[in-house]
Amino acid sequence: MNDSVAAVTPAAIRAAAGRVEGAIAHTPTHRSRTLSDICGCDLWLKFENLQFTASFKERGALNKLLLLDPAERSRGVVAMSAGNHAQAVAYHGSRLQVPVTIVMPEGTPFNKVKHTRGFGARVLLEGATLSDAAEGAWRIARAEGLTFVHPYDDPDVIAGQGTTMLELLAAAPDIDTLVIPVGGGGLIAGMAVAAAEMRPDIRIYGVETQYYPSMRNALRGEQLPCSGQTIAEGIAVKQPGAITSEIIRRHVCDMLLVSEDDIERAIAMLLEIEKTVVEGAGAAGLAAIMANAPLFRGRRVATVLTGGNIDMRLLSNVIVRELSREGRLLSVEIGIEDRPGLLARISTLIGEAGGNILEVSHNRLLTDRPAKSADLGLVIEARDAEHAEEIRSAITRAGFALRSAQLRGH
Repeated sequence: MNDSVAAVTPAAIRAAAGRVEGAIAHTPTHRSRTLSDICGCDLWLKFENLQFTASFKERGALNKLLLLDPAERSRGVVAMSAGNHAQAVAYHGSRLQVPVTIVMPEGTPFNKVKHTRGFGARVLLEGATLSDAAEGAWRIARAEGLTFVHPYDDPDVIAGQGTTMLELLAAAPDIDTLVIPVGGGGLIAGMAVAAAEMRPDIRIYGVETQYYPSMRNALRGEQLPCSGQTIAEGIAVKQPGAITSEIIRRHVCDMLLVSEDDIERAIAMLLEIEKTVVEGAGAAGLAAIMANAPLFRGRRVATVLTGGNIDMRLLSNVIVRELSREGRLLSVEIGIEDRPGLLARISTLIGEAGGNILEVSHNRLLTDRPAKSADLGLVIEARDAEHAEEIRSAITRAGFALRSAQLRGH
């Protein structure tokens, strides 16, 4: 065991909890009755998306900043981040009057860049990946004499993240399974060390997006590719931490992979059922529980909603796509005579069938149709796929010809 791994102890986590007390929110932990029924297990959620900067990253960042000596504080710190660690370091650096420089990948969502700058940090965009940003951050650290605050592979950061487990077990002491999103592995490593002392019987599973199975590769010796566009950019890490990998290898049962569809569905369900906004990485735990329901059936399971920093445009896309998957959006194309009153008649017909028209378009430029005809395109909201079929049938029973009709997303 190297010194850095040995430094992550239950005592270090308890000390971190005392150190950050009063500056970090004790986020709620609740049992979700509805999601428990859906998943077939007793499911508990820890709402770290309700931290001030909307992620658990505040815990580790603050613990690290509080452990700097006066000279290090005066010179300042630098970090690389896809967003949540950046905001955490920037916010608490501002509170503690520590100058902060953040290097972010060029594709970082705009809202995360905006918020990080809003906390007073100097923000630089460099490279296409987190690894590229890390190279830039290390270069700046050496050139300017700044302390590098690693987002996950640092004993002080890991200890800070481990405080999440102390709160979780205080609220839900009877859980027997933990499912945690994994990027570099700081959160799951800290929580695993805390659990090893408090509840060594707990089964711990990590979750990665299928596009970035870097920790799974490290643990299993696999060579699965790590690339692609993912909605869970917060855990899109190509190179897991060395310290975290060793801790995870000791304490974690397995690494589960989830698809983009799984994550999108989890985001939508948390919004609809729990009325809470969660980003892609933050929903990965629930996504894995739903996708691997037999593994968790009958168990007392907890997962952490690790962050809520999702771009509003992206969230709207997720909602529409999930409505499509559930059959709640019907796209129809109706051949009509191009004369007054027909649109109103069709609208009334759909309304009486319980449908809600979201989009309307006319196409009069089809040269293979008579000049006095048109194609009417409609996007209709339905309760579910069965209701969509009822609406479609109502249109055809009224004598209108459907040129095409399909559930959006199908």
